[in-house]
Amino acid sequence: MRTLKYAILGLLNRNPMTGYDLSKEFNFQLCEFWSAKHSQIYPELKKLCDEELITYTVEISGDVLEKKVYHITEKGKDEFLKWLAKDQPMEPTPKNKFRLRVYFYNNLDLETRIMLLEHQLIQHNKRLEFLISQKEAYTEIPDINDPYFGDYLVLDGAIIREEGQIKWLNNCINYCLEQSKKQV
Repeated sequence: MRTLKYAILGLLNRNPMTGYDLSKEFNFQLCEFWSAKHSQIYPELKKLCDEELITYTVEISGDVLEKKVYHITEKGKDEFLKWLAKDQPMEPTPKNKFRLRVYFYNNLDLETRIMLLEHQLIQHNKRLEFLISQKEAYTEIPDINDPYFGDYLVLDGAIIREEGQIKWLNNCINYCLEQSKKQV
């Protein structure tokens, strides 16, 4: 399944956008749960045009700069809504390189383990601060039919995810310290 296809259709269902605008959305709004590189987006846009799920208009910006603005078609909306309403089984746990390393931490000395855990903790605390600052832009929960309602839900989930990561990292550090005291 081409999930990128549906992410692009969903974004275009909200607003017409250029390929550049779509890239920005993947790097900002969608980055909490989905990623796509510039090099993936443009070939997908071509496929979507070929499948008549989107069209584009050419706009002139300045004297000579042409840009394509993509629009979803009725066929594209229908396909997007069918995909959106489909129930999905739970996906397998995503790969996590850091957790894989933690699994083998018995091969590292205690000081290195704690240093690596603390470095991760700093990064997740910064991420949590950023997410909380994004949530502060909402003075209330958006209306259930507002396009930002889904954004709010995903942002809330990202905050809970980071809080869970921070709790887990703190537990790991404490377990290392407790075990080191037992060995002294």
